[in-house]
Amino acid sequence: MKTLIYAIRNLSFLITFVAMVTVCSCTRMSRQIRDKTAGMNGSFEITKSGLPVNWLVYTPETVPKGDFDIIIDTTEYKDGNQSLKFLVRECSSVGGWWSPGFCNEYPANPGDIFRISFWIMNNGTEYYAKIGGITATSGNYDTIVRSNEYSDEWKSIEYYYTIPENMNAIRFEMNIIKPGSFWIDDIKIEKAGS
Repeated sequence: MKTLIYAIRNLSFLITFVAMVTVCSCTRMSRQIRDKTAGMNGSFEITKSGLPVNWLVYTPETVPKGDFDIIIDTTEYKDGNQSLKFLVRECSSVGGWWSPGFCNEYPANPGDIFRISFWIMNNGTEYYAKIGGITATSGNYDTIVRSNEYSDEWKSIEYYYTIPENMNAIRFEMNIIKPGSFWIDDIKIEKAGS
């Protein structure tokens, strides 16, 4: 009889665990709208439903603890006619999909050298950008910049990154980890050699 009770408890635990994993895995961590004609869209010129196309964006609907707006800003921009602005009232300092931001991945080969550049303005936030060589199960990241420096004029950031051995893609990620206003524009991720 005790064996049957233990078996029922174990089965009950297993069913509960599987249900929790299933529910948690259905949570969207980002939103992406694709448009093959838009290319990388590093200047955020092409948008749909208020989001820049071809980027994985951590939105107010997908960030568990955050109060922020994602704005396509047509008054402040460095390239084209608009930039991407985050107006953050509350956010997690963890980063990744726990904080406002965005990312994307592109195919790459070990030994490829990439030049990463972009322009930012910052009013009160702390932010970081990182770049990494990745596979489906692992990654090797460098922090391009982490700062809370105020900047009311566009500031250029540039970084070179070499894809490590056994990696087959490059991933760029930007996060805002402290409230304020943050603008970014003219992101370029260009192969600079092998």
